[in-house]
Amino acid sequence: MGLIAGFSCLAFNANLVFAGLLITVALLLLALGLQQTKHLSSISFTVFIFAAVSAAMFFPQHFTHIGDFNLKQLIVPLLMIIMFGMGCSMSWRDFSEVVKAPKAVFIGLICQFSLMPIIGVSLALLSDLPPEIAAGIVLVGCSPSGLASNVMAFISGANLALSLTLTAVATLLAPLMTPLLMDLLADQFVAIDPIAMLLSIMKMVILPIIAGVLVNHFFKSNIKLINKVMPFVSMAGIALIITVITAAGRDALLTIGATLVVVVIIHNVSGYLLGYGLAKVAGLDEKSARTISFEVGMQNSGLASGLALTMDKVATMGLAPAVFGPFMNISGSGLAAWWRKSNERTDQSSVKQ
Repeated sequence: MGLIAGFSCLAFNANLVFAGLLITVALLLLALGLQQTKHLSSISFTVFIFAAVSAAMFFPQHFTHIGDFNLKQLIVPLLMIIMFGMGCSMSWRDFSEVVKAPKAVFIGLICQFSLMPIIGVSLALLSDLPPEIAAGIVLVGCSPSGLASNVMAFISGANLALSLTLTAVATLLAPLMTPLLMDLLADQFVAIDPIAMLLSIMKMVILPIIAGVLVNHFFKSNIKLINKVMPFVSMAGIALIITVITAAGRDALLTIGATLVVVVIIHNVSGYLLGYGLAKVAGLDEKSARTISFEVGMQNSGLASGLALTMDKVATMGLAPAVFGPFMNISGSGLAAWWRKSNERTDQSSVKQ
């Protein structure tokens, strides 16, 4: 009987390995195929992320350590590189919208730092998830928007200048707002040290962005090459961060994964809907309302992951950001494509009239 059980276990493991390889390779091939298409290339990166997550779920042992080196130690340096790339793509002109359209910027920032934190803590309390995982949901909500929102604003034909300004200003406010909001909302789940969090954000976000802006300003002749390379470096960095976090938290994901996915979907979609709705109620034009929808619904999940690591809770608090990142890219891409088609239909109607 023991021999039969042993063979059965080996056969099951062999099938699991084969299934893991098949799913991962299929997703990789799909991502490469989508990259070659005109209308679906924008979601190819998200499919690639799913391939990375699949590999981490089936083969976590390969994404936690290389020899004695713990791969979690790469998260903060990778995040700093991503933020440096963001800084390289920014200039002082990106803040001009603050002067040109102060009302839209003010409404966007109010929505950013109120809606998502409140939705996050509400979902964390209602979901009955373990405290540290629940705190990760709040952490996502308290983070600023990231570069993904700018990409979606561009694809959808929304107000790109406003999107860039909101992302830049929200990111610069993050050292103050994120620790303050976490201290107010997440302290019931885990102990929060707002000063330590402020210093972590300064190190991981503000200093690399300042360095990038300075490079943009003083090395303009080389900035085009840097801005060509950095998006690919950033995408690879995000993929590796999500893979490492998924591998570290695999057992927890297998236990509470379905609940966390549902919570993340509600969090993300609520951000889009409420951001858009409040912008319209405030009297903003359609393009600005769509921009605020993206800025509110799409968070800097990389920063949230880095903060979870600095608190030594990446395998728990880091799970919500790891799930939120891929899903927001899928939903954001779909919303951007839908709004883009809506623009095209409006333009065609105008031409016919």
